[in-house]
Amino acid sequence: MPRTTYHIEKMDCAAEEQMVRMRLEGMDGVERLVFDLPARRLTVYHSGEAAGITAALEGLGLGARPIEQNEADTPGPTMAPAHAAEERRPLAAALAINAAFFVGEITAGFLAGSMGLVADSLDMLADALVYALSLAAAGSSMGRKRRLARYSGYLQFGLAVFGLIEVLRRFMTGEGIPDVPTMIVVAGLALLGNVATLLVLTRARRGEAHVEASWIFTSNDIKVNGLVIVAGLLVWATSSRLPDLLAGALIFLIVARGARQILALANGKNHA
Repeated sequence: MPRTTYHIEKMDCAAEEQMVRMRLEGMDGVERLVFDLPARRLTVYHSGEAAGITAALEGLGLGARPIEQNEADTPGPTMAPAHAAEERRPLAAALAINAAFFVGEITAGFLAGSMGLVADSLDMLADALVYALSLAAAGSSMGRKRRLARYSGYLQFGLAVFGLIEVLRRFMTGEGIPDVPTMIVVAGLALLGNVATLLVLTRARRGEAHVEASWIFTSNDIKVNGLVIVAGLLVWATSSRLPDLLAGALIFLIVARGARQILALANGKNHA
């Protein structure tokens, strides 16, 4: 069985690994994927030519290039089918975590007058909706999983547009300075919640389209939580509401970018 090894320059964390898995899922001839994140390498066991696999990886814009091709000593095992019960347990736990933090963050965001926390809470809501859709997809056909991943991307994009409009409204109306301690404490708790979600998702079946959507969204969330904490410190240092509004705008742009990635992958299209 042919075995092709790729160096993927920008594949340095779990989120990029999941993007690669989702892109290659279901491709004719792909039998097994072996990742080495520290070395940024992927070995693909496949039948037939590697040209289609190479084109798919290049389309992700992660700097993939083949570095070695040979015959495997023994055929790699095919990717095993997912077990619905094994998928549902961690996804249900991730749904509960995100739904709880959505309620807590949006309440704290309005009480503290923080657009950053409100934006972060809506990001949590988007993820909760993703996990709900993922639960519906567990154990179903790949086509249905891709459709549900597509729906989650549309939901994420819709929330991003709503949030950007709200940031603009708050900027125009000149609302007051948010409560800094509430921003930092709540965003810190949300960060811990997202780390817990990633740990839970390590128990889910890797390589399934709807689970990959969850991985990408949650990885983005950790960056978002850090952004809100930094914005809170800047509000405290400058006595200005602008860092909070800018953080809110950036969060929704991150949300929109994540939605674009999921839509491109779910539709089987290339994206940079």
